Amino acid sequence: MDGIFWTATEAHHPARSAALASMDAVTRGAKEEWLDLFTTDAVVEDPVGPSVFDPDGTGHHGRDGLAAFWDLAIAQSTRLEFHIHESFAAGAEVANVGLVRSFLPDGHVMDAEGVFVYHVGDDGLLKSMRAFWEFDRAMTTMRSADSV
Repeated sequence: MDGIFWTATEAHHPARSAALASMDAVTRGAKEEWLDLFTTDAVVEDPVGPSVFDPDGTGHHGRDGLAAFWDLAIAQSTRLEFHIHESFAAGAEVANVGLVRSFLPDGHVMDAEGVFVYHVGDDGLLKSMRAFWEFDRAMTTMRSADSV
């Protein structure tokens, strides 16, 4: 999968599989495919808490909310990469540790280091995705994409 740099365990787990499918859809710009990975009442908190993407910090809810999040956050990058070096699965969830590298239209790149938690239902669809990363910390990594 282009754009996913995975050095964590690859042991099968439903939440890990759903997380990988989500990352794959994002790296390919496949919005509808990404939306179809989620339940109709899913919640995305990326990042968790108030942010420029979610001023009230309540997350993005349902298909319309997730589609709006895609347009507001994901679609603003010309390319996204996932660099995952740890993955811990338990119950119906997986916590992936690493960074998301965003290539921006102005020629800059930014890294959001964090913990990315995916929760699946019995049907294998994502019920939630919660990303624990700090916007201000990510901004300090802003640099020319030529340096990557």
